[in-house]
Amino acid sequence: MKRLLFILFAVLLLTAFHSVRGEELKINDLEYFEKQGLNVLVYSNLFTGGFNDEKNAGIELIQHGVRTSQGGAVRLSSTPEQWDLVPEVLNRKVDRESQSIEAVLRYEDYDFDSRVVVSARGKGVEISVYLDKPVPGKLEGKAGFNLEFLPSKYWGKTYLMDGRLHRFSRYLAGDNTTKPNREKLKQFKGYVTSDDRGTGRFIDPLPLETGHNLLLAPDDPEHTVKVTSKDADLMLFDGRVLAQNGWYVVRSVLPAGKTGKVLTWTVEPNAIKGWIREPNIGFSQVGYLPSQPKVSVIELDKNGQPQPKASLFKIDENGKATRVFSGKVEPWGDYYKYHYVKFDFTSVTTPGIYYIQYGDIKTNNFIIDHGVYDKITDATSDNWIPIHMNHMFVREAYRVWHGEPFKEGYRQAPPNTDHFDLHWQGPTTDTEYEGLELIPGLNTGGFFDAGDFDIETGSNISVVQNFVRIWESFEPQRDQTFVDQEQRYVELHRQDGVPDILQFIEHGAQQLVAQAEIIGHMAQTLSNSVLYNYHHLGDAASITDGLPYDSKLGPYEVAADGQSSGVKDDMWAFTSRDPSRDLWAATMFASVSRALKGYNDDLSERALFQSKRLLKEATELLADQPGAPSDRRGGAADVSTNLQLYISTGEQQYADKYQELLWPALDRNLSFVIFTALQGIPHMDASFKEKLRPYVVRYKDYIDELEEDNPYGVPIGLGNWAGSGMVVNFGTTVIWANKFFPEIIDAGHAFKAADWLYGCHPYHNYSLVATVGAARPKAVFYGNNRADFSFIPGNVAPGVLFRKPDHFENYDDWPFLWGENEGTIAGNTGYLFFGSAFKDMVNSWTMGN
Repeated sequence: MKRLLFILFAVLLLTAFHSVRGEELKINDLEYFEKQGLNVLVYSNLFTGGFNDEKNAGIELIQHGVRTSQGGAVRLSSTPEQWDLVPEVLNRKVDRESQSIEAVLRYEDYDFDSRVVVSARGKGVEISVYLDKPVPGKLEGKAGFNLEFLPSKYWGKTYLMDGRLHRFSRYLAGDNTTKPNREKLKQFKGYVTSDDRGTGRFIDPLPLETGHNLLLAPDDPEHTVKVTSKDADLMLFDGRVLAQNGWYVVRSVLPAGKTGKVLTWTVEPNAIKGWIREPNIGFSQVGYLPSQPKVSVIELDKNGQPQPKASLFKIDENGKATRVFSGKVEPWGDYYKYHYVKFDFTSVTTPGIYYIQYGDIKTNNFIIDHGVYDKITDATSDNWIPIHMNHMFVREAYRVWHGEPFKEGYRQAPPNTDHFDLHWQGPTTDTEYEGLELIPGLNTGGFFDAGDFDIETGSNISVVQNFVRIWESFEPQRDQTFVDQEQRYVELHRQDGVPDILQFIEHGAQQLVAQAEIIGHMAQTLSNSVLYNYHHLGDAASITDGLPYDSKLGPYEVAADGQSSGVKDDMWAFTSRDPSRDLWAATMFASVSRALKGYNDDLSERALFQSKRLLKEATELLADQPGAPSDRRGGAADVSTNLQLYISTGEQQYADKYQELLWPALDRNLSFVIFTALQGIPHMDASFKEKLRPYVVRYKDYIDELEEDNPYGVPIGLGNWAGSGMVVNFGTTVIWANKFFPEIIDAGHAFKAADWLYGCHPYHNYSLVATVGAARPKAVFYGNNRADFSFIPGNVAPGVLFRKPDHFENYDDWPFLWGENEGTIAGNTGYLFFGSAFKDMVNSWTMGN
C-alpha cells in the first residue's frame, strides 16, 4: 500500500510539473533558446584555459532570472574540479531552421573530439552527443556528458529518480571510493588538486542515485527540471565531496566502441506560465544626505507593465508609515535583458527612516540623514585589511583569524616553471639564487592578495600606494588596530597609539623593500609551489608545516632535530624581472619615503633609494627592449614615478620629466592617466592647471557617454571579473576632478558611484560592501572563509558579473564564483581610498548645500 501511494505521489508531481509549463523554446536574436521565464544558453560562454572549470560556461539554464545550471559538456570526470581539463570549443553553429545549436568540443591531450547538438523539443531541449571516432581507450568509462546544478538553489528540495523520492542535503552527502593514481587523468599543466598523503590513491565519488528519469525540485516550480535518458544511465553526484565549490552533477558515461549518435538526453526546465520577474528597485542601502541627488533605478522585466509612479514612505518613531512623496517614474530604456525606469526623490530632504514603494513592491528601510556616510570605510580598515596582514598572528577578541604563516620562508622558483595561477618563471631566475634555494629575509610584511594567501607584488604595490594617498590626502588618525612588528602580532579593535594607516604603509613597505634589496628587483609573486595548498581554506599558518623541505627526508618525515621535513609545501618566489613592475614600485617607494619620514626613518630612506635605483634601471631596460611600444603601460607608471620623486625630493629634473611624459600619455589613454595628472596640480604652477583643462573637458565627454550607455551612469565591466573596481576608480577620479574643476565636473557623478556600490545596480539591490548598508548588505563573499558561507567585514565584492550575451548576476547564496564575490587587497584598499575621498567631498558638499 505504501509503495502504491508513493508511486501515486510521484505521478502527481510529474503531472503538476507538466501543468505549469509554458510555450515552446525558440532561438532568439542573441542565439540562445528563450521563452518567458527560461533561457537555455549553448556555449555562449566558453571554458577558459586559465582557471579551467569556472562554473561559468557550457550549456547553461537561466530559470526565472537566475542561472541555476551550467557546465553542460563532455567532461572527463564525474565531478569536475576547478583544475580538471576542459574542452576547447572548436566551432559553434546556429541553425534557426532546425532550431538547433551545435558545437564541436576537443580534448587536445587525448586527440578526442565530440559534437554536441542541442535542439528545441517541445517544452525543453534535446541534447545529443555525436562521435566520429570511438572514445579513446584511456577515456573509456571516464568521458561522459555532464550538466551541473547550483547546490544552494536545491538544498532542502526533493528529487525523484525513476520515482524514488529523496531530498537534497544542505551539507554534502554521498559515498566515495578510492582508486590508484595511475587511473587518475591529467589535470591542468600536470598539477594535482589533492594530497594523497603517500597512499598512492585518489578519491572517486559514487553517485547518489542512478536511473533514467530524474526530476529535480518538483516542490519548487521556479527550479524544477526534468532530465530523461532512454539509452544511458543518468547518475546524480554531489561534487562537494571533492571540493566545497562543487555543484550537483547529472552525468551519463559515453559508451565505448561506438560512433554516430552515442547519447541523447531530454532536458525540460520548468517555466511558470506568464512569469514576470519582480522589479529590482535599486537604491543606496547606506542612505542619503538630505541635500544630495536621490535617484532610484528600477530594473523591470520587459514583459512587465511599468507603473506610472512610485512613492516614498516615512516611518515615524511609533513605527507608522506615511506616504510623504509620490513622483512620476521616468523611462530610461532597455539595457541588455531588462527595461529600466528612474524614480527621482531628490526633493525629499527631511532626515528620517524611509522606504520606496513601486506598485506592490516595498524596499527595506533606509536613512536620510547628515551622517549616513560617516562609517562607510570603518569595517574595511578595522577588519578586512588587518586580517590580511601576512607574516603576522592576527587575533580578534576570542577569535584567531590566522597564526603566523610561512615561518620557513620562500624558495626560488625553478626556471621554466609554468604556474597554475598564471605566473611564469622564465629560463633564468634573474637573481643570484639557484632554483629551490632559500631566499632569506622575504618572510616579512605584505598582504594576502585575496581569498588565497599569496603575495601578488603588483597588487601589494597598489595597496601601499593607496595607503599613502589616503595618509597624505586626509591624514586619518583612526587607531583601532594593535600592531607589534617585533612580536609579529596583530589584534583588532585594540588601540596602540599609532594611526592604523601609517602601520599599514609600514607593513606593506617592509615586504616590498625586502624584495628590492634581496632579489634586486620586484618579484612577480610569492606563491604556493603545489596546487593543493593554493586552494587552501582556513588558517593561513596551516598551509605549510613551518619547516623547510629537505629532499633527503622521506615523504612527510620530520628531521630528528625538528628543523626540516620531507613535505613539499614550501612557498616559491617567482622572480623573472619586469621593468614595468619595477617602475610601479619606484612610484610607490617615492611616496612611501615621505609618508614614513619621522615614523620609520630607516625604512623611509631605504624606500627612497630603491625608488631612484629602480627608476633608472627600469627606464634603461625598457629603452633596450627591441621594438618596445611607446605607449606601454609602464610609460604611464613612469609619469607617476617622476611626479612622486619630484614631490619627495624637490628636484626639478623629475618635474620636467613628469610633464614631458604626461601630455602624450593623456592623448593616448585619457581615462587611465587623468588621475595622475590631477595629482600634479598642487605641485605645479598655475599654467599646468590651465593646460590640463581641455583634457578635463574631454573627461566630461566620457562621463556623458556613460550616461547614454547605461541607466546607472557609471562604467560597467563586461569581462570575467565584475566592475566594482572600475566604479571605485571612476568615483575617485570624479572627486579629484570636481575638487579642481567644479565648473566642469559635477560631484553628482561620485554619488552615482557610491549608489552603485551600496545597492543601486542590476540583479539585486544588496550593498556590495560586507556589513555596510541597511537591512541588506550581501551576506556571503568569496574569501578564505568562503566555505563558511559568510563574510569578512568590509570586503568589497567585484559585483554584478556579466554573462554573455545579456545576463547580469551576483549570487548571494553561493560565494565560490570569484569573479562576482571575491574581495582583493588592491580592490579593497582602492575602496578605502575612494571612501575616504568621498567622505571628504561629502563634508564640503554639506557645507555648500
